[in-house]
Amino acid sequence: LSVGQILNYNRVWIPDNEEVWQSAEITKNYKAGDSFLHVQLEDGTELSYPVDPAALPPLRNPDILVGENDLTALSYLHEPAVLHNLKIRFVESKLIYTYSGIILVAINPYKQLPIYGDAIIHAYSGQNMGDMDPHIFAVAEEAYKQMARNNKNQSIIVSGESGAGKTVSARYTMRYFATVSKSSSNADVEDKVLASNPITEAVGNAKTTRNDNSSRFGKYTEISFDQSYQIIGANMRTYLLEKSRVVFQSENERNYHIFYQLCASAMQPEYEHLKLGSAEEFHYTRMGGSTVIEGVDDRANMVETQKTFALLGLKKDFQMDVFKMLAAILHLGNVEIAAVGDERSSISMEDKHLSIFCELLDLNCDKMARWLCHRKIVTTSETVVKPMTRAQAVNARDALAKKIYSHLFDFIVERINQALQFPGKQHTFIGVLDIYGFETFDVNSFEQFCINYANEKLQQQFNLHVFKLEQEEYMKEDIPWTLIDFYDNQPVIDLIEAKMGILELLDEECLLPHGKDENWLQKLYNNFVNKNALFEKPRMSNTSFIIQHFADKVEYKCEGFLEKNRDTVHEVLIEILKESKVCDKHVQPKLNRSRFDFLLKCFISTTLMSGIFQFRNSLSLLMVTLNATTPHYVRCIKPNDEKLPFEFDSKRVAQQLRACGVLETIRISAQSYPSRWTYIEFFSRYSILMTQQELSINDKKQICKIVLQRLIQDPNQYQFGRTKIFFRAGQVAYLEKLRSDRLRQACTLLQRRVRGWLQRRRFLALRRAALTVQQYYRGQLYRRLGAANLKETWAAIVIQKYCRGYLVRRLCQLIHVAAVTIQAYTRGFLARKKYRKVQPIKHLISVTGNNLCSVKKMNTIAIIPILYLFPVWFSYLLSFCICHVLSPFCFNRVLESHFQSQKEIYEKEIEGLNFKVEHLSQDINHLQKLFREENDINDGIRLEVSRLTSENLVRSRCRSTTQMCLWLSKYCEHVFETSRLKQIGPCKMTLLHADLKPRGVVVNMIPGLPAHILFMCVRYADYLNDADMLKSFMNVTIDGIKQVVKEHSEDFEMLSFWLSNTYYFLNCLKQYSGEEEFMKHNTPRQNKNCLKHFDLSEYRQILSDLAIQIYHQFIIVMENNIQHMIGKTTAIQEHLNVAGEAHEESSYREAEGGTDSFLLIFILRCSCMCDNAVNLKWLKDKNLQSSNAKETLEPLSQAAWLLQVKKITDDDAKEICEHCTSLSTVQIVKILNSYTPIDDFEKRVTPSFVRKVQAMLNNREDVPQLMLDTKHLFQVTFPFTPSPHALELIQVPSSFKLGFLTRV
Repeated sequence: LSVGQILNYNRVWIPDNEEVWQSAEITKNYKAGDSFLHVQLEDGTELSYPVDPAALPPLRNPDILVGENDLTALSYLHEPAVLHNLKIRFVESKLIYTYSGIILVAINPYKQLPIYGDAIIHAYSGQNMGDMDPHIFAVAEEAYKQMARNNKNQSIIVSGESGAGKTVSARYTMRYFATVSKSSSNADVEDKVLASNPITEAVGNAKTTRNDNSSRFGKYTEISFDQSYQIIGANMRTYLLEKSRVVFQSENERNYHIFYQLCASAMQPEYEHLKLGSAEEFHYTRMGGSTVIEGVDDRANMVETQKTFALLGLKKDFQMDVFKMLAAILHLGNVEIAAVGDERSSISMEDKHLSIFCELLDLNCDKMARWLCHRKIVTTSETVVKPMTRAQAVNARDALAKKIYSHLFDFIVERINQALQFPGKQHTFIGVLDIYGFETFDVNSFEQFCINYANEKLQQQFNLHVFKLEQEEYMKEDIPWTLIDFYDNQPVIDLIEAKMGILELLDEECLLPHGKDENWLQKLYNNFVNKNALFEKPRMSNTSFIIQHFADKVEYKCEGFLEKNRDTVHEVLIEILKESKVCDKHVQPKLNRSRFDFLLKCFISTTLMSGIFQFRNSLSLLMVTLNATTPHYVRCIKPNDEKLPFEFDSKRVAQQLRACGVLETIRISAQSYPSRWTYIEFFSRYSILMTQQELSINDKKQICKIVLQRLIQDPNQYQFGRTKIFFRAGQVAYLEKLRSDRLRQACTLLQRRVRGWLQRRRFLALRRAALTVQQYYRGQLYRRLGAANLKETWAAIVIQKYCRGYLVRRLCQLIHVAAVTIQAYTRGFLARKKYRKVQPIKHLISVTGNNLCSVKKMNTIAIIPILYLFPVWFSYLLSFCICHVLSPFCFNRVLESHFQSQKEIYEKEIEGLNFKVEHLSQDINHLQKLFREENDINDGIRLEVSRLTSENLVRSRCRSTTQMCLWLSKYCEHVFETSRLKQIGPCKMTLLHADLKPRGVVVNMIPGLPAHILFMCVRYADYLNDADMLKSFMNVTIDGIKQVVKEHSEDFEMLSFWLSNTYYFLNCLKQYSGEEEFMKHNTPRQNKNCLKHFDLSEYRQILSDLAIQIYHQFIIVMENNIQHMIGKTTAIQEHLNVAGEAHEESSYREAEGGTDSFLLIFILRCSCMCDNAVNLKWLKDKNLQSSNAKETLEPLSQAAWLLQVKKITDDDAKEICEHCTSLSTVQIVKILNSYTPIDDFEKRVTPSFVRKVQAMLNNREDVPQLMLDTKHLFQVTFPFTPSPHALELIQVPSSFKLGFLTRV
């Protein structure tokens, strides 16, 4: 870091005791020679930080680089930058995976994450490693892809501390391979490979203070593949099982899981003969004081272990013999050894645990009791039996238990490998190494020494591999190569394994009869102290030594090194074990005794080999295997020791980063060119720094070179490769600073111009407002003087108008009343006058008709008033009387003539009336005839209207199809016949798209006819081999569909129409693409129509994305429509009468006619009828009995029943619990609490009743959701469905006017 970079406002990292590193901002420029750096912490604290001019604090990366998914992409590569980037991704973004070059850093979240499902596996399958977010599946896919591409074996090395998640990562890696390479012919191979994990975890994993499921051994699993790259088998190798855990556990730790699983199942009938009890009863399982793991069911795990044994083909008798040996180890640990004086020890023959141990292994109890307390010393001349002290006897007992368990573990692994063997030949393999990472504790012993030795070898292999990849990258890009100085840990390895090194001195001391740890340690002091810088002697201890490993200094206690390295069992005890027949029963018949004898020979020979010698040999074989493969690295990190989810302890993480080699990788990258940008990326990012003259150059690569030479003066800070630009550390940050300065200047200029424009705009608005106010004020001032007169004149006119109108209306009313009164009196008078005239005549006629003589007797007094009133009749009567008196006959003739004339008059009137009646009847008949004709005409009109309505509906449908075909016609003419018609503009094309609706599809046409016609146009372009024509056609088609979908984004029918046609068009492009996978179902005639000149895979992807976009919009519109229908259901429900079936069915018919929605109808039926039989009948009538309609809407039906049922008594509560099986407890309680009665006759549900129902439902296992799902996003997958129609057989209607199309 140069002094010129320590400027004001720059941010640096300074050490911190709590967070390891703390961010600070420089408040004053640093000058050369200053002893203090003035900074401000993020909390606002001002600080003067003392600095060494030779070691200035590291700079912080710009914000754009914070959160990068690859640590090598950081501009400043150092420990605080790496630590901060990991913390941001883990704590804030909840991302547990990060790349560091070729390393995948995996931080244990201590929480189950939904990122390992089959959908995620298929998403990463076939993808490049950098295309998607970092993931363990990405590393597995990269290994699988390189194996298939290069035919070379691969290895995935998973390492880390105990509790960092190594076992889980290795398990997910194996699961990925089993999923992506599944074989259809031998499907159980993958299951067997995965089933080996639970068994090895049961016998090789244990609870430690750092991890509840810690692997106490290293495991390398080779997954074998055939030539089709499908799994055919697997093989497993193990390294350095922690045998000491069998006989000793620290506080809060447990023995291996299998022991506790056996004890938890001791009461089962099949395990009674093992005579086991609880784990607290056995010495080997209670030493740590923690026999139970929270949240772990050992009995259930035992059942799972048995299932995996059976899946691997290991039978019951083999399993029972394994369990016998495990139980025997537990009983052996409880054998009491009593001290007899200072030099002797003994075991009681009545010790029940010794008897059970011998009974389980079929051994001689007396011999075992004797030789556990004695040992045989064989010399050349004699054999001496020497007693052992109690401590020696306890050590012998524990050594025997460790040896039995160790070889039982190896034998189980051997049987697993036999189960995973395959008959064919292995083509390639991928190895998964799940091995312990670098460890350092307060007290480090033999196991930690071996673990750290193995990690030194792995780190050396890792350094060489990284260095090789870096060199290959530079050679590929033609970058001048310079040697990179990286840490080589070969001196540490020489210190451990070279001649006269630590391991050789340890084996030499073990061969001595009286070898001791102190003697061996003194040899180390003599050989290495002050002679080897990597070996130190502690100042305050004479029983320890310190080795400077690549990760950290580790102090080892020498106590127990020789005993653990010897790992010997007395030969007499081995001879006694030979007599056991337990192992012989589960040896396969085909092996006979040869395999068993071989195992016994190995058992005896390994007792003569030291533990470190065995481990060194197996480690050498592992390194040979790894060097012959292409390695992939996964470093697991433990974020905190409390196992809290997404808690980041910076100290612990920094310690592990140093130990696992991540920081070393960063350091190697920082010494070279860690930042690498392609020319396109650089141009896109930093074009803002380029001048107009530079941008005018056509070659972007040349532009990048000119700009870099102008911006960075030192040419050693960057290199130009073939496809990338390589930058030294810090140069990207410098370019980012220049870019930020340019953006800041541009922002300042924009702000200045915008603020000036706003102020001018405000000033102009104020000026216009002032002018407007002045204008209105002056007008008001001039009008104020004449306003009063105008108002008074206008008011007078209005008053006159209303007054005159009132007077005229009043006069008119008086005249009207007077006229009506006069008419009434006049009409009354005339009526009375007429009445008076008619009445005397009627009386006179009646008198005359009865008796002519009555005239003579009339009272003169009565006649006189009548005559007075009727003078005309007086003369008539007078003459009548005279004639009657003088001549009765004359009077009769006169009267007869009078009557005759009257009769003729009446007859004429009657004849006239009859004529009128006849004429009126004829008119009536004529009118009736006209009325009937009019009714007939009206009926004909109604029929004609109905016919025309139906014809209009059909014509409207045909019109849309015709319009669509018109669009096709015009479009095809535009593409193919540009010389015949004018070009169709984009706007017109959009209008033609908008006219297409699904109602325009005629039923007698094939589905997707528009899509087939579009493909016929594509086929025509392919026939002509015209790329421009095809490109223009596809672009305009896709843009047109997008435009019409955008304009009709809420039109349900339009979206469904274009979704189906886009899908048909996509299937046609696939079916006739010429690819074999899409031609399987084609007929020979269809195969002749395949495209011959163009590959439209890019357009298929665009159409697929477009179909998914239309589908999502279609689902949104459909959800909105369904919500609208459900809203209608409530209104319809209030008017439904559930008393009678007839009215109910009519209501349903009305609902069907009104909404035409199955969901609305079913909601109504659920609300009205709770009888499932009726609902089933209704679904059957609708041809829906085979669908999932009933199961899907069953919760809705039960919710409707719950609203209608009685909710008072205990029987009601029981009935609710039995009936509502599709509703969760939360849903039922929510409905009962939300229920509101609709009248006063029903009461609300009481809280006691709700609690009663809730108590009855407590034992039910429900899906964790509050109410029914309202939204659910489905994964969209469009299956390929080939079209059965041959293109040459598709009939294009003549109304489409596409006669110019040529069939090819």
